[in-house]
Amino acid sequence: MKTTGKTFLAAGAALIAAAVLSVSALLPSYSHAAETGNYFPVLDSPVKNGADLARAQEVQSVFRKIYELYSERVVFISTEQTVKQPQHPFFSDPFFREFFGMPDKQEQRTQKRTGLGTGFVISEDGYICTNHHVVAGVDKVKVKIGATTYDAVVVGSDERTDVALIKIEPREKLKPVFLGNSDSVKVGDWAIAIGNPFGLDKTFTMGVVSATGRQNLGDMAGSQAHIQTDASINPGNSGGPLINIDGEVIGINRMIYSQTGGSMGIGFAIPINTAMSVLEQLKVNKKIKRGFIGVQIVPMTDEYAGEVGLKSQEGALVGAVMQNGPADKAGMKVGDVIQGINGRKVKTYRDLVDEVEKTPTGKSVRVEVWREKSSMTLFVTVGERP
Repeated sequence: MKTTGKTFLAAGAALIAAAVLSVSALLPSYSHAAETGNYFPVLDSPVKNGADLARAQEVQSVFRKIYELYSERVVFISTEQTVKQPQHPFFSDPFFREFFGMPDKQEQRTQKRTGLGTGFVISEDGYICTNHHVVAGVDKVKVKIGATTYDAVVVGSDERTDVALIKIEPREKLKPVFLGNSDSVKVGDWAIAIGNPFGLDKTFTMGVVSATGRQNLGDMAGSQAHIQTDASINPGNSGGPLINIDGEVIGINRMIYSQTGGSMGIGFAIPINTAMSVLEQLKVNKKIKRGFIGVQIVPMTDEYAGEVGLKSQEGALVGAVMQNGPADKAGMKVGDVIQGINGRKVKTYRDLVDEVEKTPTGKSVRVEVWREKSSMTLFVTVGERP
């Protein structure tokens, strides 16, 4: 049979096509490389869309929803303060002023100091929560929500709890945050911080609750309890919300433990239940009226507990009673061990202080006392702390 050049060309083309198909079957997928004009291979990850990722992607989706949910509920706060610059000692020396022909009186120089912080909306009509130290002593407070900036006034501020309430006059109804229950927070819960660290607007970080009821954190924090988290908190985050996986605010980011000034994975937030009781008082009274019963609490020892017939050191041991104070009028005595108040068990003095301080002045509280190896009940009318 006679073959032609055309036949050879057709056979060769078929062989080349088969070879190309065989090689291409061995090569990885280049996905959308050709469509994007990318001349380098864009490979599909073998992990992408895997069945094992389904649950992780569900959690990721929740984080994204929370961020979107709080995009207009977390606000950027900037402050301005005019401070007087200290005068050099030479300028106060009469001989120095006379020698250089300087006037006896000189105007003191001033300097504008700015600050940054975070806050979150708690009402449709413009009430916003932040930290006391963000707005303390400043001359101007501005709040930015989205692309709009408002002038704000400080309604009230409490240094002890580091909680402040500010107010703006919005052009339309604002979107308040969703409040959670900080008493139900557990170690290991998801914790999300949204704020403006170093002025970087709406930064989202996450971690877990690493401790609850953290106390005695130094002079600034006092003895009040805090939520501890490893969610990254930095300067500028102050006053922002700490949020749980349900999208609810469980705390106000307050401070960090740091040796460098930046985050080291140990941050502290004011429990939202504590904060809201303060905010409600600030809205009504512009200040905090704290209750007291007029007793001094001293440490309880194992020896004393044994002497009075108690099996543990739980309770608040009364070391002194203010004469004619609320507790004195109710019949409380030195040596009494307060074991409960208003149905709440008193394990330490902190339980007693928390309950008394949040009780409205003039209200009577039921106090369970251990005296002479037996329990008794006293009714104490809470007074206002001097």
